[in-house]
Amino acid sequence: MSINNEILTCIHERRSTRRFTDQQVSTEQLEAILDAAIWAPSGGNNQSWLFTAIRKKDILLHLNGLVREGFQRWIPDDDYPGKLRIKEQSQKETYNFYYQAPTLIIASNRPNYENAMADCSLAMENIFLAAHSLELGSCYINQLHWLRDDPDVRSYLFEMGIPMEYTICSAAAIGYKGAASPVPIRKEKTINIIG
Repeated sequence: MSINNEILTCIHERRSTRRFTDQQVSTEQLEAILDAAIWAPSGGNNQSWLFTAIRKKDILLHLNGLVREGFQRWIPDDDYPGKLRIKEQSQKETYNFYYQAPTLIIASNRPNYENAMADCSLAMENIFLAAHSLELGSCYINQLHWLRDDPDVRSYLFEMGIPMEYTICSAAAIGYKGAASPVPIRKEKTINIIG
């Protein structure tokens, strides 16, 4: 690529992190990441999202237990290989859906809003790029979205201030990188320029 600048470099260098250290993200870093999230574009500038950041280890571990139990009851609604793999992995005692990151950010949005997932996904990308710019690792987490209707998971998220009627769109694991992630090869024939 012939054009290079700070943002393009950040996009090219950012990787999904699945191994984190125990070091907690600072309050200043977390606030900067969340500020980046709320500056993402949203449909009609609705900004109807809610970002809930969890940093307490005991809360994260309890949520992980509820997620493990939820996956035992959960029936995937399609044949996406990741869903089948996660359901199988969740049966192991060592399973941890957020890769033991010290911080988890949950993105939720108001119900019956067509742009809920798109808006939160745009914000997630801002979260990932902001985290990388602060030399932190991040990973997109689908599991809470898949279990968004599980009564035990929903009840616990409600206790943390996420309205019961809100849809859980996604989550982000955030923390210091415990290991470098390999550079994934980009697939060919995924760009089509006309004109």
